[in-house]
Amino acid sequence: MKKVITYGTFDLLHYGHLELLRRAKEHGDYLVVGLSSDEFNKAKGKTSYFDYEKRKEMLSAITYVDEIISENDWNQKEKDIELHNINVFVMGNDWQGEFDNLASICELVYLPRTPNISSTAIKDIHKNVNDRS
Repeated sequence: MKKVITYGTFDLLHYGHLELLRRAKEHGDYLVVGLSSDEFNKAKGKTSYFDYEKRKEMLSAITYVDEIISENDWNQKEKDIELHNINVFVMGNDWQGEFDNLASICELVYLPRTPNISSTAIKDIHKNVNDRS
């Protein structure tokens, strides 16, 4: 079995997230998603609309996702790859080059982002609508 892993916050789940997960799953038979914990998001200076448990519940309903693990820090990826017997590491190409150090232990794939959609864009639209009211 070929196992794939990807990571993210997956807040305000949208079509771009689904596309990333679908295309990641195409690289293997089993998809593990490292979901950023609330504590890790705080350390990154991010605030999620949904807490970890709600984001995990939404991700678990997606057929492409086989397993969800908690992402708690930047340095756990190598350990996760070894612990879960991962063959392919997949991230969006906005992270191009950031994880090249993992190439010695698995295949790396940087996927193009889905155009015209992002959680940041959704948050900006929501903020602008609220600012007008």
